Amino acid sequence: MDRNSAIGIFDSGVGGVSVLRDAVRLLPREHFLYYGDNLNAPYGTKSEDTIRTLATHVADVLLSCGIKALLIACNTATSAAVAALRARLAIPVVGMEPALKPASFLWRGGRILVLATPATLRQQKYQALSEKYGEHAVVQPCAGLMEFVEAGELSGERLNAYLKDVLADYENVQLDAVVLGCTHYVFLKRAIAALLPGVPLVDGNEGTARRLKSLLEQGDMLRTQGEGSVRFMTSGDESVFIPLMEKLYRIPV
Repeated sequence: MDRNSAIGIFDSGVGGVSVLRDAVRLLPREHFLYYGDNLNAPYGTKSEDTIRTLATHVADVLLSCGIKALLIACNTATSAAVAALRARLAIPVVGMEPALKPASFLWRGGRILVLATPATLRQQKYQALSEKYGEHAVVQPCAGLMEFVEAGELSGERLNAYLKDVLADYENVQLDAVVLGCTHYVFLKRAIAALLPGVPLVDGNEGTARRLKSLLEQGDMLRTQGEGSVRFMTSGDESVFIPLMEKLYRIPV
């Protein structure tokens, strides 16, 4: 595989742009091709078989572009499809997982709250992670939350009302950390932090980007010169989602 080929990154929608940002920061010389499957979002309320089928199709689209590595920037798609894609593909495949392990190190006698899609929380990958690091964790399915980011709605009364409802049961609970178990939720950090002042918000983005860098180093596939680039693709309306991806790529989180 040509070391100058692009790295493919995909998500069910625009949330994986938060992972892309960390990957670009760590690998500034690389070319990145980001694909959002916005036409089929959200993945988090679909069956595992459906998610696996969708993820496989997106992977094939990116493979047709000649990528040298694949990063699944979606916890739900990782749980459903990463094993099948690794078995099938000859290139490195990197997936996401909710940052329960690093969050567990922040435990101080309270609870670790895990916010994620219903599909992520019910799949075996999360269950295995929870058995190792979830002794003090409580889970909160957040069906509908990623749609705020898909709509570019990162603040406002409607979002705050949703978050207040989701977090209502934890008003009198000592929370030592909150795991953002969906890459979309990273773009909602400010809104979540405003309701949970002082509580650390933990995500798996940087760790995933570091894993990608490590695999490329091991395979001697890093670009060593020249400037990197980012290109966005979508299965949805390009006039809507490409500008949103570009906006999310630039804004501070």
